[in-house]
Amino acid sequence: MGTAGQDFYDAVVIGGGPAGLTAAMYLARARYRTLVIEKDDFGGQITITDEVVNYPGVPTTDGRALASAMRRQAQDFGAELRTADVTGIDMLDDGVKLVRTTRGGVRTFAVVLAMGAAPRRIGFAGEREYAGRGVATCATCDGEFFTGHDVLVVGGGFAAAEESVFLTRYARKVTVLVREDDFTCDAQVAERTKSDPKIDVLYHTELEGVEAGERGLVEATLRDAHTGQRRRWQPEHDGTFGVFVFAGYVPQTSIVDGFVRLDDDGYVICDPTTLETSAPGVYAAGDLRAKDLRQVVTATADGAIAAVHAEQYAAEASRRTGIIPERPSSASVYERKERDAQENVPPETTLAPTSSDVEDTPAPQVGSFFDDDVRTQLAMVFSRMQRTVTLQLQLDDTPLSIELKAFVEELVRLADGRLEMVTDTVERVDEHGRGVFNATLPLPFAAPVVSLLVRNDAGELVPTGIAFHGVPGGHEFNSFALALYNAAGPGQPLADGERERIEAIHDRVDVMLLVSLTCTMCPETVRAAQRIASLNPNVRAEAYDIARYPELKERYDVMSVPCIVVTRGGEQRTEFGRKGVTPMLDLIEHV
Repeated sequence: MGTAGQDFYDAVVIGGGPAGLTAAMYLARARYRTLVIEKDDFGGQITITDEVVNYPGVPTTDGRALASAMRRQAQDFGAELRTADVTGIDMLDDGVKLVRTTRGGVRTFAVVLAMGAAPRRIGFAGEREYAGRGVATCATCDGEFFTGHDVLVVGGGFAAAEESVFLTRYARKVTVLVREDDFTCDAQVAERTKSDPKIDVLYHTELEGVEAGERGLVEATLRDAHTGQRRRWQPEHDGTFGVFVFAGYVPQTSIVDGFVRLDDDGYVICDPTTLETSAPGVYAAGDLRAKDLRQVVTATADGAIAAVHAEQYAAEASRRTGIIPERPSSASVYERKERDAQENVPPETTLAPTSSDVEDTPAPQVGSFFDDDVRTQLAMVFSRMQRTVTLQLQLDDTPLSIELKAFVEELVRLADGRLEMVTDTVERVDEHGRGVFNATLPLPFAAPVVSLLVRNDAGELVPTGIAFHGVPGGHEFNSFALALYNAAGPGQPLADGERERIEAIHDRVDVMLLVSLTCTMCPETVRAAQRIASLNPNVRAEAYDIARYPELKERYDVMSVPCIVVTRGGEQRTEFGRKGVTPMLDLIEHV
């Protein structure tokens, strides 16, 4: 038997949500070399859930925290994580699979499909036209835009019941449209919605269409599912309203269509015991699988079951072929156990520092922005950067500027010379110390802002076209860290033809990205635009935390994020929604 190369794994998990991360944790814990490939942010749909109260052993948490804990567990056992788009899977000889990605191919014995599902459109008039201008699918991302307004929620399942309660934090009134005669979710979940004084429920009611005025949606047409009778609906108080659609999901199975068997709705069909698909050694877990209940607890159960059988397949394939994938070199959970055993420390006990430990250990930083897990990931990013990036801060006299400066100062301390910082103060501020800016410009100079600069061959500092207005925390921290890597080089890999299309942009293009730090769809869009800017000096891509700049929200009638405003050759186009590099290039090329 021989050891395989660096690109060979026992198992590759496609999708970094609860199902995928659980599968990776089980596989890595059994000491199988495991890679998780995720195209967006790790965590999946659960990250947009504000409150999780039905996960066993965890009385209450939020989706982001639960997903973060799952990711850390998988990494602690030695699972490798990679951000890339999977473009297909090929069957090779002896049961070996080739998983093709935008960052190259990897070979593996077993594959776990865990790509999840995306929100389903229901087809009412105006659904596409007003997406981002009153019609949304993410309460956590967009709920705040409807503060003080009425909101319609479409759907009768878990998501509709739970998210309608969440929306009462912002909305004056929430009206839930349930097509059936009752909710289809757990009765206790539904009861919480029914009993909320800020929520009205209209049963056997469908949304047929919406109409908009100058400032947003002003009228809806409702249809009785029993009688077919139609009626007009308007908010009780004159004004605009929002529509949140929670009508199920569409499985993200396009990359395996024709490779494994799917049902008529596109869900993966697999063995109910082993979760193996029609392709040997390929398993399915989570929301993309044909099953009755789609909840985080069933996703994690699927991940565990798929992993156990993937282990068995990988072990048999290894014996048959004589190929032994390289085992994980380290796993922090094992390192802790070995260290504690050597030092006679009982499990779950923390060593008390000795006096010498106290003298040699630096005092903890007060108000640190980054925990140990994030610091480890940053160290990896910094180690791969090919040149130093200068972070130029332009600050006003607000507390937000103080926060941004502290944020960047800590980054610079951690970067081991890979980052530098320069600071300027804006000249014009209002009576509150806030920088004055012109919201009509394609890329307004709104303080505080951090811009990324690099040195050219002559040693001169030149802008990269990448900037963030506000503090790049929350989900935007991921896109900001990758912006540093893209600016410094070598940068994230591109799909075939993307680099040529980027280099072919010969005129000035300004891309304004209006985002929310709670939005899970925004980072991919920001990364895509800023990756383009990092490779072409004609493109500028600047992100704005819209919560900090209401002038921009008002100017572009933003009721959903991400909002993308592209200005090219005097023409301007506004779009909403998640975009990768290729869709972003399509948008730029058609302005």
